[in-house]
Amino acid sequence: LARAPATGADVTINVARDGEALAPYQENKGKFDVVFDCSAAGPALRSAFAAIKPRGTIVQVGVTGDITIPLNALVGKEIVWRGSQRFHAEFAQAVDLISSRTIDVRPIISHEFPLEQAIDAFEQAGDRTVACKVQLTFKQTD
Repeated sequence: LARAPATGADVTINVARDGEALAPYQENKGKFDVVFDCSAAGPALRSAFAAIKPRGTIVQVGVTGDITIPLNALVGKEIVWRGSQRFHAEFAQAVDLISSRTIDVRPIISHEFPLEQAIDAFEQAGDRTVACKVQLTFKQTD
């Protein structure tokens, strides 16, 4: 959440500390046309279903095992729930956008490690309490 404003977020809400802060977005059947869920956490998904407008779209980026979903909201609000992954041309497009700095991902990089410390980098990336995105850096050779 601390990194979100640097990537363009206008508002951030820590629902673990202030779940009621979502209430205004859930009024009148929801406020958002599109919601991206990157966590796949049950509470986050329930919040997404509550905050999405009827006939809105939830884009599911985060993955997990089996979870319970609010089927009544999915059907009753006629929500489109779409999975998203990086299996086709969009991966190359993302690389182009990042390498040209059209999209600046630097605000979400929390740690950088040289390739020689790859094991340390993966261990750091596994600790979500301190790591957001961990980057391996490569030495440029002539």
